[in-house]
Amino acid sequence: MFTTALAVCLLATPAMTRANQPPVRARVFRAPDCGCCGAWVAHLQNHGFLVDLVITDDMQVVKDRHAVPTPLRSCHTALIDGYVIEGHVPAADIRTLLDRRPKAEGLAVPGMPIGSPGMEMGEQRDPYDVILWTGSDTQVFSSHRG
Repeated sequence: MFTTALAVCLLATPAMTRANQPPVRARVFRAPDCGCCGAWVAHLQNHGFLVDLVITDDMQVVKDRHAVPTPLRSCHTALIDGYVIEGHVPAADIRTLLDRRPKAEGLAVPGMPIGSPGMEMGEQRDPYDVILWTGSDTQVFSSHRG
C-alpha cells in the first residue's frame, strides 16, 4: 500500500524561467532516506522547475502505478506535464522532451550513474543514456559521455 511519510510540500523556486515562461511543476516521489534524490530535486529547482515533493516508504508501488518498466527503474520517480521521469534525468533533457512532446510515457536514466544530476562525485563521470519509453518500446533519447 502506498504510504506517505510526509505530506506533499511545495519547495520554492524562481517564479519564472526561460524567456519568462511560467515554471513547470514536477511532482517527485522519493524514499525518506535517499540523499541523491534530494540532490536531483535541487538540480530541478536550479533549472526553474517547481517541485512538489512526496516522501514515501514504498517506491515500488509508485513505479508500478506509473508503469515504469523494471529495467528502467532507479531511485526516484517524477510526474512532469504528462510524462513520467525516472531517475537522474538532466533538466535539459526534460525541457527538450517538453518542447518536442513525443508520444511516449517518459524518460529514464536506469541505475544511478556517477556524474548524472544528483550523483555528482567530484570530477568522475560515468557515461550514460537517457531512455525514452512508450509501453515496452525504448530508444536512446540522449547520451552523456562524461
